[in-house]
Amino acid sequence: MNKGIYIATLESHSGKSMISLGLMRTLLGKTVKVGYFRPIINDVPEGKRDNHIDTILSYFDLQMPYEDAFAFTRNELIQKRNEGKSGEIIDTIIRKYKKLEEEYDFVLVEGSDFSGEGSVFEFDVNVITARNLGIPVIIITSGKDKSWEEHLGSLRMAYNAFIEKDVDVLAMVSNKILEENLETAKKNMREFLPEEIDVFAIPLVETLNNPTLKEIVKALDGKILFGHEFLNNQTGNFGVGAMQLRNYLTTLRNESLVITPGDRADIILGALQANISSNYPRISGIILTGGLTPEPSIIKLIEGLSEIVPIISVEDGTFNVTNKVGAIKSNIYADSIQKIETTISTFERYVSFDPLVERLINFQPHGITPRMFQYGLVKRAQQSKKHIVLPEGTDDRILIAAGRLMAIDIVDITLLGDEEVIKQKIMKLGLNLDPEKIKIINPVKSEEFEDYAQTLYEIRKHKGVNLDMARDWMTDVSYYGTMMIYKGHADGMVSGAAHTTQHTIRPALQFIKTKPGVSVVSSVFFMCLEDRVSVFGDCAINPNPTAEELAEITISSAESCFAFGIDPKIAMLSYSSGTSGKGADVDRVRQATEIVKKKRPDLKIEGPIQYDAAVDISVGKSKMPDSEVAGQANLLIFPDLNTGNNTYKAVQRETGALAIGPMLQGLNKPVNDLSRGCTVDDVFNTVILTAIQAQGM
Repeated sequence: MNKGIYIATLESHSGKSMISLGLMRTLLGKTVKVGYFRPIINDVPEGKRDNHIDTILSYFDLQMPYEDAFAFTRNELIQKRNEGKSGEIIDTIIRKYKKLEEEYDFVLVEGSDFSGEGSVFEFDVNVITARNLGIPVIIITSGKDKSWEEHLGSLRMAYNAFIEKDVDVLAMVSNKILEENLETAKKNMREFLPEEIDVFAIPLVETLNNPTLKEIVKALDGKILFGHEFLNNQTGNFGVGAMQLRNYLTTLRNESLVITPGDRADIILGALQANISSNYPRISGIILTGGLTPEPSIIKLIEGLSEIVPIISVEDGTFNVTNKVGAIKSNIYADSIQKIETTISTFERYVSFDPLVERLINFQPHGITPRMFQYGLVKRAQQSKKHIVLPEGTDDRILIAAGRLMAIDIVDITLLGDEEVIKQKIMKLGLNLDPEKIKIINPVKSEEFEDYAQTLYEIRKHKGVNLDMARDWMTDVSYYGTMMIYKGHADGMVSGAAHTTQHTIRPALQFIKTKPGVSVVSSVFFMCLEDRVSVFGDCAINPNPTAEELAEITISSAESCFAFGIDPKIAMLSYSSGTSGKGADVDRVRQATEIVKKKRPDLKIEGPIQYDAAVDISVGKSKMPDSEVAGQANLLIFPDLNTGNNTYKAVQRETGALAIGPMLQGLNKPVNDLSRGCTVDDVFNTVILTAIQAQGM
């Protein structure tokens, strides 16, 4: 079930805060604990806090640590991007969001503000973030100072950007629209949006756009002379007091901000008197320009007044001050209670979110991104720490991966090999890998060596193995590591960085053996493509499986999908789709499909089917319009090893996909094989897969 919503825009000053405040109020009326999260915040001075976060946490009294409410500042984000660490950005955002998801009933996520340079990049980050968090979005754009064409164009662009990345859009909001154009705005949005997407239009509320005296003081670096307690006064308009008082008084409007040189005592005192007079409108404050302040006698007179407004002294001249005040963009602050309440009441008047919140809470996310999948692997492995043996302990890739795994304390590790050689390699590589915290075993010097050899002899003596042969075999790291698993001294093994597949899995087949009811050991790769995770099987073990073996591989692969949080939609691949193809190879796939349907009628399966019809929705609907799998397959079963191995490598190389695996299926205990061309990431991910497999055994 969904536990989050993403508030997104593609421009600054869109009024996004209104949606966040209003939606937070609505959510707190529906559920007990609501968290708040901003993946990216604006840069703030040292010791200061993000205003958006402070406002939400303070006004709604959310008891959550400030540090939990964001992931990166804009500068940190740009620095990570420039260092080529975009993946780390998403990983950190997912991790912090998931922590809140575990602690709260619902999480409101507010996108970034698009201040400064790089707004296009920032928008892309928002789209990718929403996709990787697996939560739907509400898109808001401003209609202020835009033509209809410009406004609708921005709405379409935002909508298409999210839809193209397979992000669900729940609602679109046109904000800052003239009151008389609200219905037109909703009608125009409805013309290009599906019926299930809600549309709302909110008018321009001038009082929300007007800055407070506090914001003006900050923007002008002013000195407060009087009226500290009234700095939240909002300005309605502003004007320069340069004419004679009798003429200036006629220009005053409600909540006017008076801007005048600091030596114009007549304007200052006249404006203050007008403020308390029932015959004139109230003013919000007075700005004294030129670095001038009233004479002591005028100060004394002001101090004796019964009612006062903020009086601010600034260094700039009147002309510059006027221009700066006109350029100030108003924000909502934690102590802007009047503004916050005006914002929420406006939201509640024009946005009927109660039905939407019901949809939101019951929303079922679909699909899983590679980053979500990898995050899920780490979290699953952390649930129950397992002990994994790595027989190739002197391989650099193995050692570097072991260092990463130990750093996040996700598994216990034993390295096999000469202890001195391994320790020297750790030092040479400069790894932060404490030899005292990682177990290193030299098989021939091990206390368990004789016991392991005797056990192997007892297991294999009916096959003509004598004790000397067993001792000889036990000097081999693959046999020793596999025996550790058999004896319960380790939970799983990962090897193959320096050994063949046969060398890695032969010991497992000899005495780990297959699960009851399983006759075929097979493999799958988790192919992490740009926007989805697909599972490929079998691409590593069985050269030419029979129809029965292919069916068993399919069922094992489906069970692996379920174990890793993937709902399998199975495509039995061949060179033809449906009933059109002829020949022994396609008949074998067709027969295997029927066997699976008979044994596991609960599985969604289609076959034979071509690759393009399996994964491309338009091709799938064209070739097999009645299929629930065509165009949506996420488990692809290849008819033979030649096809599978070449396809996974082609997809990996041509698309840049991360291929996690192969993960072996069907054994009583997890033993997994690496490619001799594996990377450190391959080792890291395969160890995590193995640890998760061990949890279920």
